[in-house]
Amino acid sequence: MPIPNPFCPQCGHRLVEERTAGRPRPVCQSCGHVVYHNPVPGVGVLCELDGGLVLVRRGHSPHEGRWALPSGYIEADESSEQGAVRECKEETGLEIEVKELFGVDSFPEGPLSSGIIIFYRALPVGGMLQAGDDATEARVFQLDELPRDIPFRTHRDVIARWVDAQQTVPPANKLGPIIRPARVGDEERVLELLRAIPANAEFTATEQERARHRFRERLGFDIIIAEIDGVVVGYLALSFISALSGLRAWIDDVAVDPAFQRQGVGAALVEAAIQQADMRGATHLFVYTSRGTPAAREFYRACGFDEDGVAPLRIR
Repeated sequence: MPIPNPFCPQCGHRLVEERTAGRPRPVCQSCGHVVYHNPVPGVGVLCELDGGLVLVRRGHSPHEGRWALPSGYIEADESSEQGAVRECKEETGLEIEVKELFGVDSFPEGPLSSGIIIFYRALPVGGMLQAGDDATEARVFQLDELPRDIPFRTHRDVIARWVDAQQTVPPANKLGPIIRPARVGDEERVLELLRAIPANAEFTATEQERARHRFRERLGFDIIIAEIDGVVVGYLALSFISALSGLRAWIDDVAVDPAFQRQGVGAALVEAAIQQADMRGATHLFVYTSRGTPAAREFYRACGFDEDGVAPLRIR
């Protein structure tokens, strides 16, 4: 194999190929320096927005004009998390909060050098979605419209894993509701159900607009939807808080259409919340039971939350 740079980086003399440490490597016959070609580290970002995933259209080779995750190489003076935040900002205009490590892969198929790519799942906390740097376009793709011809194997694999994690989780009763992540089109129905919660009986127009804004941003929390025959019949809001001892998950709101209560909808939503919290690595799931009605407190006890007030459920 030809040596890409035939001169020693230490003394400038010509390199020759010799078998060293188990394989052929460039070696300087003058000073003895061995050149090791190690993988370069990169980062990729699975930025979730409006129930979908942010992709960018590449503006340069390789694979110019095709869609991929925001990604790039880590600079020498930054951590991998900092590299992910910077790359996403440069390519999508979005300021993000890294939520979790989502995968590590290698790409030996590179034309010149191999690499290690670290993928993070992230949520936007600011900025505006717009293409930048070497991207010509940036947009949100819903699960059912993600491109199938993403050029990088590592990107395809991690997106497939992300889609699996987002897919509908049906309850044990096959005749029960479909449980899925919230979509943009669920906004009005979720706000309608939100107002049906007894604690929100005196919801003002200003509070409703704030709730609408929070639904659209969904920063730091997930919304899980229960659907029957194409109709949204309930939802659950699940937030996450990082502590020194680990990640904590909170059930903030649960609302079920009165016409569908006592049909297993609430239990299916709580089960989905437990699964989601466990998938994120949370150790406990909490709910503020005192905010609910006596029937709601009875429901939470039936789900395994034993205490009144702030009730914890240990999930790992």
